Amino acid sequence: MSKNQNNLHSVRMGWKVLLGGMVLLTSQLGLAQSNAVSLDRVVAIVDKDVVLESELNDRKASIMERLRGQYQQLPPEDVLNKQILEQLILERIELGMAERYEINVDEAEIDQAIGRILQKNQITLASLEADLNAQGLTLDGLRKQLRNELTISHLQQGLVNSRIKITDQDINNFLASSDGKYATSPDYHIGHILIAVSSSADDATVKEAEDKANEVYQKLQGGADFSQMAISYSNDQAALQGGDIGWRKLAQLPELFGNQMSTLTVGQVTKPFRSGAGFHILKNIEQRGGGEQLVEQTHARHILVKTSEIMDDTQARQKLLGLKSRIEKGEDFAVLAREHSEDTGSMLNGGDLGWSTPGMFVPEFEEAMKNTSIGNISRPFKSQFGWHILQVMERRKEDMSDKMKRNQAANVLRSRRFDEEFQLWLTQIREEAYVEIKL
Repeated sequence: MSKNQNNLHSVRMGWKVLLGGMVLLTSQLGLAQSNAVSLDRVVAIVDKDVVLESELNDRKASIMERLRGQYQQLPPEDVLNKQILEQLILERIELGMAERYEINVDEAEIDQAIGRILQKNQITLASLEADLNAQGLTLDGLRKQLRNELTISHLQQGLVNSRIKITDQDINNFLASSDGKYATSPDYHIGHILIAVSSSADDATVKEAEDKANEVYQKLQGGADFSQMAISYSNDQAALQGGDIGWRKLAQLPELFGNQMSTLTVGQVTKPFRSGAGFHILKNIEQRGGGEQLVEQTHARHILVKTSEIMDDTQARQKLLGLKSRIEKGEDFAVLAREHSEDTGSMLNGGDLGWSTPGMFVPEFEEAMKNTSIGNISRPFKSQFGWHILQVMERRKEDMSDKMKRNQAANVLRSRRFDEEFQLWLTQIREEAYVEIKL
């Protein structure tokens, strides 16, 4: 939002839209109407918000600069104005909805977004700030823009995804299709060494290439580094990259390669095999999906104490230390959790959280759970929800391959349906909003 627009928000009940769409401050600011000050021209009213002409012009200047670098002929100005204004109107509608849904973006998330900008452009924060200043912009202005973009993104992801329903039958049908089998098939990170020999070479030349391939294979079996072997011996185009040809699905490989890769576990190399180009050695450097996917699960329970005006961090921590001591002296964890925990989702179950897989909880909880031995109780630790102690009751390895494949299939289906559902959602919220265009 522009500075003028922020001013409008703070005095929303104190302005009037007069003829010509000019916003005038009234006597509620202690100014007589005769002394009213013109701030900016309103080009659209959106629910309880407005779009200002200065915002339209700023957005248009930015878009025009980008388009000039891509196209020789630009759309007529009235067409461009209409499209940009519609974009701004939709943003206002979405930001209003995000406010009603209490969607907030914290400073850390904005810091991460700026970090990605710096990394992508390989510049420092000081260079970014200098570039912004040269364009008449500021770092604070960029942070506001990023906050709006992230807020809208969270809103879209949450509301649009909630409209997409993926059934078990949808997943079954997808997995049974050739498209589904390809999408959920394993990905292999492949290393390749080629000892080249022409298909028309004589027997002696073929034997020499085969002997060299077997020599390389024996060195690899003895612990030689695959990348070094590729650089030293391979005739493949990826030799100088250590033979790394990237990630591939079996269906993307020649059948001869696919048959060889399907038998390898991570870290293994094939024996030399021949094609028309020569003798090949492949390595399964990494693999995503396929086979048994063992995941360590943890069964834990916890007690949560929230901070408040009458319970600060020190008091919450001391309370949990007292409960920890009582449990270690023999009192029942579940009983104390039901009496003292403020986690309504688990307190009635004695703080029991059931079996969890990595990534289910916030990082602080994951870290404490990881560092606590079976049967032991953690020291008090803080998360965004308050202060906790936890007890690890059991651990197990669970094969999640089928569940992971179904989750992958559901994600593919949801991604495919998102764009269509997103456009329907945009049309709906646009139709339901009050919009008065004054351009």
